[in-house]
Amino acid sequence: MTKRLAIAIAALLYGAVPLFAHHSVAGEYDVNKPVTIKGTVSRVDWTNPHSRIYVDVKDASGKVTTWNFELAARSALTRQGWTGKSVKIGDTVTVEGDLARSGVTGGHARTVVLADGTKVFSGANDNN
Repeated sequence: MTKRLAIAIAALLYGAVPLFAHHSVAGEYDVNKPVTIKGTVSRVDWTNPHSRIYVDVKDASGKVTTWNFELAARSALTRQGWTGKSVKIGDTVTVEGDLARSGVTGGHARTVVLADGTKVFSGANDNN
């Protein structure tokens, strides 16, 4: 009986692992530390489970810092009107989002304003 119980518990725990594999926005990004940056797109990863946009930002002294922003899933972005060609390397964009808790230069993008002024929502809860 003990062996069967141990196998049953192990099976339940194994099945629960995927539930914890996905992260929460609030767990990785500080929603109380909003950030807005404007710069030049240097890379776009149009992938699942999350797409990413990398933006080079030049400060007053001319130093360039690359910001790495997580976007929504590719399928969610497609539903919002994004395509793999919506943002191109060299485009000027403004990104509004929440800073990463890890201290890296980046965060979770809530909106991206494209070069033509089109505002695209990228986060799952961005309806405003």
